[in-house]
Amino acid sequence: MKIWESFLDLLFPPKFPFCRNILDDPMAPVCPECQGKLPWLLGEDALRAVEGTAGCLSPLAYRDGVPEAVRRYKFPGNPSYGKPFGLLMAQCAQDGLTGAVDVVTWTPLSRRRKKKRGFDQAELLARTAAGELGLPVRRLLEKKTDNVPQSHLEDEAARRANVQGAYRLTGEALSGLRVLLVDDVVTTGSTLATALALLGFSCAGSLPWLCLMALPLGLGAGAIDAALNNYVALHYKAAHTSFISCFYGVGVTLSPYL
Repeated sequence: MKIWESFLDLLFPPKFPFCRNILDDPMAPVCPECQGKLPWLLGEDALRAVEGTAGCLSPLAYRDGVPEAVRRYKFPGNPSYGKPFGLLMAQCAQDGLTGAVDVVTWTPLSRRRKKKRGFDQAELLARTAAGELGLPVRRLLEKKTDNVPQSHLEDEAARRANVQGAYRLTGEALSGLRVLLVDDVVTTGSTLATALALLGFSCAGSLPWLCLMALPLGLGAGAIDAALNNYVALHYKAAHTSFISCFYGVGVTLSPYL
């Protein structure tokens, strides 16, 4: 596999996502020219608190040349960027993680969107990072719905509502494992909170741990519900808000029998 990758690198030299210069060392996470220009997140700035987890680590702030590089990676798609981005994530994990990790996974695309793009950007990042960290990578989540891409939504309330019920577990046994979840961009954290809560339920080895994992899921669901009501109240008529509340009551009533 490494011989094949080296051959492809010879034919199609990998470029750094930000400056698009050819990389002399394909395994270098950053080129010297960009080292001092990128918006690095270091120390406490790299860590975002997420209830029930060790937190969310990010190597770079989403500004300056970072958004454009991410767009080139995803739209229309440049999978070769997965290696340098993944190496940056692996380096960030090595610097910021406390404690051992057992397995790496990612927040997946829907089947339709993956087929259209030709690759899953978070999966490429996860596989590169896992290889650099010497960890196994497994597909633990799947996307149930082909919802609107988060990048198309600027409103925070719309982003939160958009991921409600979008993911489910694949059914693999995870009890007692520490999971490293990889995604490409974190803004409001809606996708991250939903996916982490689902993984937490599957890893729960006792009732107290299960109750603890219910906190981020409950907070996330509550935030999504509040955000959805706020969005509808701002952009639609009062009758639409009543309509949503009515069918929420119908769903709560019928759900135990489904």
